[in-house]
Amino acid sequence: MVVSRSPAAGPAVEGRLRFGGVPLSLQEAVKVLGVEVDRELRFDGHIKHIAKKASHRVSALRRVSSFLDRGGKLLLYKAQIRIYLEYAALSWMSCAASHTRRLDSIQRRALRLVDAADPPDPPAQFEPVSPLDSLEHRRDVAALVVFHKAQVQGVPHLAGLRQPPRIATRSM
Repeated sequence: MVVSRSPAAGPAVEGRLRFGGVPLSLQEAVKVLGVEVDRELRFDGHIKHIAKKASHRVSALRRVSSFLDRGGKLLLYKAQIRIYLEYAALSWMSCAASHTRRLDSIQRRALRLVDAADPPDPPAQFEPVSPLDSLEHRRDVAALVVFHKAQVQGVPHLAGLRQPPRIATRSM
């Protein structure tokens, strides 16, 4: 994969990249630890993929939702759907707003299922589901946690993210 926004960059190196004497073919996208990045360093394919997987899971939740109470539906949402919407979010959270809106709409669809009233439940037993944080909020909190661990706690494996101390001086 050649990372460049120029369309001429790929053909310019085609066939010239070698590893152990074997020519390497160029790829449009690379998947690293489940996150797909294309040659322009965009996450379009990755977002489409996780949106599709999460949407299929929401459809499965819809099919079984009549057999579950609110707590069961919420548990399935957290265990089977939200993990797709949040996996490795720190790597792709700066993608286009249209992509994050797509994932937010899938979350809203799932939460409508969770909050849907069950006809057999008597009104006296109704317990509102605790409000869940938005995906955007959860992504922001995850980023702040990593920043705090790198800057304040000095976690060794995050040392590369640490900013050097800045010395401020006053002039009078």
